[in-house]
Amino acid sequence: MDTNILLESGTNELEVLEFKLGNNHYGINVAKIREILSYQPVTPIPNANPCVEGIFMPRDLMITVINLKRCIGLSDNETEGLFIITNFNKLNIAFHVDQVLGIHRVSWEDIIKPDSTINGDDNGVSTGVIKMNDKLIIILDFEKIVTDISPETGLKVSDIEEYKDRDRSDSPILIAEDSPLLSKLITDCLKKAGYTKQIITMNGQEAWDKICEYKREGDLKSKVHCIITDIEMPVMDGHRLTKLAKTDEEVKDIPLVIFSSLVNDEMRRKGELLGADAQLTKPEIGYLVEAIDKLIDSRKWA
Repeated sequence: MDTNILLESGTNELEVLEFKLGNNHYGINVAKIREILSYQPVTPIPNANPCVEGIFMPRDLMITVINLKRCIGLSDNETEGLFIITNFNKLNIAFHVDQVLGIHRVSWEDIIKPDSTINGDDNGVSTGVIKMNDKLIIILDFEKIVTDISPETGLKVSDIEEYKDRDRSDSPILIAEDSPLLSKLITDCLKKAGYTKQIITMNGQEAWDKICEYKREGDLKSKVHCIITDIEMPVMDGHRLTKLAKTDEEVKDIPLVIFSSLVNDEMRRKGELLGADAQLTKPEIGYLVEAIDKLIDSRKWA
């Protein structure tokens, strides 16, 4: 299956690959996928997490195989199925699924954000739900699945230690991040680095609404010195937010950093075309602080 589908940047759309686990329908952002392979024998790893089936080596690249059914609590009937090979957070991982059904182009506006009864801060593994005809497609939070298995693949919080005991409270930062867990980690890390004045939003639309509110009040440049945005978010994604910000005369000079697990070569090119001032992958929280420092210090604020 060809997953190399190019979307125009900033249109607030994504391609979702629909797959099945048992009788249930799930989805993954095509931007995370490298390829789809038929099942191959896997070498088990002693004392590995129960969700890890083992490893295999297509074309001399060692890849960890994660059994998605085990991860989300479904019974594992050990069908051969398929491997969805992904790349995010600088990791190559295969997710073992039963069946791949096809690719759908959808708008982030059409993705329903699960409420707190389904997706608590710490235990939810769904980032959104798509209603399509008579079925629901649940988009899984693959970053959280991997981080739960191997916590060191998440944000490298220890990278912040060298930035402690500073005061950067005169530089307010607007953050757009839909994951409550990641939002808290990012905001806590930035506070440790001295950035105590933060505006927290859950998606690009909320962030843009805040920017427009500050524009109307005439004090945007004093309220926002830097924008940090994820890419994958419901309602409005980070690329659409970047496009709006960088084509607005009042907003375009405010530094904007894309901080996402999806910053691979293709996505980096899209971010550059849209005018992002910096792009970093999510484990690199120390580099995020360094980038924010440089961008803010290079601007002269009113």
